[in-house]
Amino acid sequence: MKPTEISFLPAEPGCYLFKDKEGTIIYVGKAKNLKKRVSNYFQKKDHDPKTAALVANIETIDIITTKTEAEAFLLESNLIKKNYPKYNIDLKDSRKYAYILIHEGDLPWIEVARDRLEKGDYYGPFVSGQVRKLIFDVITRNFKIFYKKPSPRYKKIVDPIAYLERVRQAKKILSGKVDELILELEEKMKECSSKEYYEYALTLRNQISALKTLKEKQLIEMTRSVDAHIINYAILGNEVYLLVFSIRKGVLEDKQEYNFPYLPDFFEEFLTQYYDSAPIPQELIIPEEIDPSFIDYLSEKSKRKVSVIVPQKGDKKELLELVSHNINTTFFAGSQRAIELQKILNLEKIPRNIECFDISHLGGTNTVASMVSFYDGQPNKSNYRKFKIHAIANSDDYLAMKEVVKRRYSGSLKQKMKNPDLIVIDGGPGQLSSASSALKELGLNIPIISLAKQFEEIYTQENNSPIIIDKKNKGLQLLQAIRDEAHRFAITYQRSLRSKEIHK
Repeated sequence: MKPTEISFLPAEPGCYLFKDKEGTIIYVGKAKNLKKRVSNYFQKKDHDPKTAALVANIETIDIITTKTEAEAFLLESNLIKKNYPKYNIDLKDSRKYAYILIHEGDLPWIEVARDRLEKGDYYGPFVSGQVRKLIFDVITRNFKIFYKKPSPRYKKIVDPIAYLERVRQAKKILSGKVDELILELEEKMKECSSKEYYEYALTLRNQISALKTLKEKQLIEMTRSVDAHIINYAILGNEVYLLVFSIRKGVLEDKQEYNFPYLPDFFEEFLTQYYDSAPIPQELIIPEEIDPSFIDYLSEKSKRKVSVIVPQKGDKKELLELVSHNINTTFFAGSQRAIELQKILNLEKIPRNIECFDISHLGGTNTVASMVSFYDGQPNKSNYRKFKIHAIANSDDYLAMKEVVKRRYSGSLKQKMKNPDLIVIDGGPGQLSSASSALKELGLNIPIISLAKQFEEIYTQENNSPIIIDKKNKGLQLLQAIRDEAHRFAITYQRSLRSKEIHK
């Protein structure tokens, strides 16, 4: 999406990717609230020079939502490793990514290491300090592993057999075998409870709880040896909306979007066409069973076994649901708002195609009008139009509104463009009345409303009193975004005409 469309970002955790005019990713960031975080870049005026240069080069924005903020941390590190964006911190400044090192010895101990100069077992590297700290804390606090070299006196205090058992468990955590360890600890906890070793059972329960929390926060990182595609889709009306997430060695590399008309057996047809040219992964995670012969074809073409999984539960099911959630935020954020707007206005059908008009002038001169078009809640800029208002209506907003509505829905524009599902007028009941009379003279019956900015009141032809909606309502937010875009477009046009006059 364009920076001007950030009002449609979800207020959810995830990562945002800023791209330049060539489509190159120039910055990757994480956020607890994507909408709030991304908006700050464009609302704040006193950026440092580097951030100002970044903002100046942002052409488009992409997002990937996650279930938690911790997942966003991990996803961010994966995306940075893959893309090396220009404006992210140059990690070469810190020599290398940080590892977690378990030192050798009678009482092994753990530390964060910037290089691999000492003997021991290294795990990582970790780009995200947040994720590294989370794992480090679980191992040191819950499994009581030393985080600095123990003095010789501890050899007399610490039970070496029990301690080395905890080190073995820590290595399982660092190797990604958290599920295996949880099952192991649950069995021990049951055994301790049955023997009434309640204190040790409580310790085990706390360890299990910490591991489950850690597992939730590492959902996005799959086994590092596997390359996988996670594919999911949604159907709205007669359209299919599909996303492909590409994971290479556990790192989310890419998100590809597809939209096409619905046909029977579309999913297998998509897979056939897609893998005709796309690299075939080791693992394919999909929402439905497919023809076994197609699986054989993939294995034969890639010259290795390809696993096709339709998960019913577990991490892979959650990853499939994560893709589904991203479909909603990628394709349907605007559609959901349009559905909410239908409820507010009691419309017969969803207002998928909305057009909004605004009048702008400078001291009663250079009066212009703008018309912006939104489809499924997203700007449809190919249908934007701007109008110079004729002299007779130049100083009268009501006449100007009537003129522009008449011009849009008659003549050549009527022939070129379909009528919208809803017309929105920037203004109060006076502007609405003028626009409605224009439609009536043209013999058109199109739902029409106006939105007054001071109190965000909605005026309709049917009600004498305005409709007041909660500011958090998604339908109202869509109206506000459309109205604001119409105002921006009108002001830009009006200023350009003014500038031309000054420089004549």
